[in-house]
Amino acid sequence: MASASSLKAISSLYLTNPIKSASPSQTQRLLGFNLSHSFPALKSTPIHQASSNSKSFNTAAFFGQKQKTAEPSTKPNKVQELNVYEINERDRGSPAYLRLSKKEVNSLGDLVPFSNKIYSGDLEKRLGITSGLCVLIQNVPEKKGDRYEAIYSFYFGDYGHISVQGAYLTYEDTYLAVTGGSGIFEGVYGQVKLKQIVFPFKLFYTFYLKGIADLPAELTGKPVAPSPSVEPSPAAKATEPQATVKNFTN
Repeated sequence: MASASSLKAISSLYLTNPIKSASPSQTQRLLGFNLSHSFPALKSTPIHQASSNSKSFNTAAFFGQKQKTAEPSTKPNKVQELNVYEINERDRGSPAYLRLSKKEVNSLGDLVPFSNKIYSGDLEKRLGITSGLCVLIQNVPEKKGDRYEAIYSFYFGDYGHISVQGAYLTYEDTYLAVTGGSGIFEGVYGQVKLKQIVFPFKLFYTFYLKGIADLPAELTGKPVAPSPSVEPSPAAKATEPQATVKNFTN
């Protein structure tokens, strides 16, 4: 405990010079102990250093670990062309016209489910079938046709299938979106051009496909130019083994 004489000396120091503070050495001599020895853990930290440390901590706490850079996609992005003929051979009861509007003229809401046979672009292979539904959106009398919204699929036996959706016009060519697929077509995207040859009996499709591996050679033969007179080869029409894809959809 500090003695009375020590306290008197401290008091005298401050009274004789109220503006000037005692130096650390004077304070230690008067109190009789060393401040640094008594409180070794008390260290001053510069304000700018503390602020920097705080910001560093807050940033690390908010963002956590360093974000990883997104890896580039390994999905094939080249465009592959696939040509397909859709032919209605009048042996499947297709199309069926469901006149839900109950009007004599084709009207909004009428439904047309359908299924037709499909052949390779060179007409040498039976591939499978189409299967889908058209919803009538608008009758266009000045063009002697209709506008439909179509959702349907192309089935290629063991190869899988391709699904499409979009506008189906009976009076001119249109493009539909390729929305996906299965088998070798898993992950596919792109578009398909629909060419009306003889509605609703002969149509020619040109697919522009992305996101898949190279197509098998038997699907990519040189296409026959579209015309009303085109017909599949006799072997493909008779579904002879050498003229069909494996387990073709019927």
